[in-house]
Formats: sequence, C-alpha cells, structure tokens
Amino acid sequence: MPNKKLSPHQSLPTTRRALIVGGASAAATLALPSFARAQAAWPSRPVKFILPLGPGSGADITARLVADKLSAKWGGQSVVVENRPGGDGIIAMTSFIGAKDDHTLLMSPTSSFTHHPWTNEKMPYDIREMVAIARMTNTIVGVAVPASSEFKTFGDLVAYAKANPGKLNWATITGFFDFVFDGFQKKAGLQIEKVPYRNTVQAATDLAEGRIQLMMSAYAILRPHVDSGKLKLLAITASQKAAVLPNVPTLAEAGFPEITIDGLVGLFGVRDMPPAVRERIAADVRAVLEDPAISQRLTATGQVVNPGGPQEFTAAIEKQQAQAAEAGRILGIKAAQ
Repeated sequence: MPNKKLSPHQSLPTTRRALIVGGASAAATLALPSFARAQAAWPSRPVKFILPLGPGSGADITARLVADKLSAKWGGQSVVVENRPGGDGIIAMTSFIGAKDDHTLLMSPTSSFTHHPWTNEKMPYDIREMVAIARMTNTIVGVAVPASSEFKTFGDLVAYAKANPGKLNWATITGFFDFVFDGFQKKAGLQIEKVPYRNTVQAATDLAEGRIQLMMSAYAILRPHVDSGKLKLLAITASQKAAVLPNVPTLAEAGFPEITIDGLVGLFGVRDMPPAVRERIAADVRAVLEDPAISQRLTATGQVVNPGGPQEFTAAIEKQQAQAAEAGRILGIKAAQ
C-alpha cells in the first residue's frame, strides 16, 4: 500500500473520505409546518461567519459586504465575520463544526477542504457534519509568469518543463489547487520544483522579480504586477472565461482541461439545519449578490458573482471531490477511511 502524502503546510491528519451532501433526504421527512416555524424563527440571535482566510482576502471582502446587507434582511440581527486562517483550513473547519450552532456558518473556498482526505492521515472533523447552503462567488485564479519570460502560452511552459526537468520552480495556492497540480505534473511527466510560501503576496512579488518562474494564484494577488507590466497571465483555471480578462484563455482552451478548477466560495451550515432555513439563507444571499452595487464591487476584486442554492453548490463540490480523487489516484494515494 502506498504511503500517505502529508500536507507540507500542516501535519494534522484526516479520518475518512465523505462527500458534503445536501441533506435533503433525511430532513425531508420533517413536517412542512416545522419547516415554516424554523424558517420564521431564524435568526433569533447574532449570526457568525467563520472564514479560513485572513482579512483582505477575496472571501473576506465578500463576507463583509454581504454581512452588512444580510443583517438588514434578518431583522437587524448582527452578522459577525471571524477570520480563522491557518492549518490548511482545518482551524476554521474545526471551529465551525465544533460550535454545533445553526447561527455559526462557515464561509469558505471549497479548495480549503476538498483535498483533505488525500493529504492527511486523519482529520479532527467529520465532513458529514456540514452541509452546503449557498454558492456565492468564484475567485478568478490565474497562472502567471514574469513579463520577461519566453513562454507565451501554458503549452510553451509545459513543453519546456518536459525537456528541462527541475529547471523551473513555482508557487501556488495551498490546498486543492496545489494537490491537483501535483497530480497533473506526475501524469504529464513534469518536474517543476515547488517553493513554499506563507504569504502569497510575497510570492507574487518574487515572481515579478524573476526569483520564481511560475505561480498559480488569485488574480487579485497577481493583478498589481500584471497592471504594472511585470507579470503576464498565461491562462486562468476557471471553467469559463472571465469577463474582466477577455483575452486570457482558460486552461481548457489552452489544451489542459484536467486542471480546470473553479474557485468556488460559499456558505455552509451544520448538518441539522432545516432545509427551509438553508433555502431562505440562499435566497437572501442571492438577492444581495444580484444588487448591481455589490456585484460591481466584487468583480473589481477579481471575483465572479455566481450565486446558487444548496443543490447547485453541493453538485459543484462533489465535482471537485471527484477531481481530488483522480489526482490522488494518479499520485498513488488512497483517501483516508
């Protein structure tokens, strides 16, 4: 049996692979009047959003913009944003699940946890304790090189890397993106050396100065250097082109569909949250995100507004989990049981 691969970012292990599910089947047995009562009663006190990212991140900006608007919709109940970065997302996950509180929600990129069963031996949380509520945005993630680089396309970079193993180095978003790219490298026969960074802003600066040759990161982090002419984008990871980057192809368009990754960000609740409450939250979130003033501000931060309900969000997460499973298969790693 192949050895488990431990995350370079933390050593906390995981228990077993389990999909986030909509939870509708079990909860559907509840009586409709109970749904109505639960929906009318929620929220009965302040609501907390726990984020696995620090202040100033795209998800943090979204959380604070949306929280203010939701507070008004929810009878003036305050909506507090609590940043719990670190531990490859596990600190935020355990804090959220451990609260066992339907007024404590997790707002997170799915890339913070979809890889966990393949990068940890055990996990201090059970993913079945959380359910998807609302898809909110897609963070635009770009693949960038220094402006002086000879590579004009991602295909150029791959061809060079194949012919020159170990000559290139890279930095990336930790977590799911990192894991899928490792799988891609092994399948493609590449050897691009990984340079670990705690601070992605510093990594982007080093890329602009030519100290590293490749980076996969949120466009918001890369954008200042792109705008100043120090970096160029070869592609974005998203499944669809971004309106703010009409001339930048997706990786699928560049011929590499296996590393298509949407930067999904959304809200999660505890397992026992009634479906009616989840649907109500999702509808309120959608209404806020469809406000032109909000959507324009989020677009300016390198995000694509992409609201969806519990079922849509669950389906998107399951697709990413299948992608993580494929990367694990390529790397010879079995999911934790």
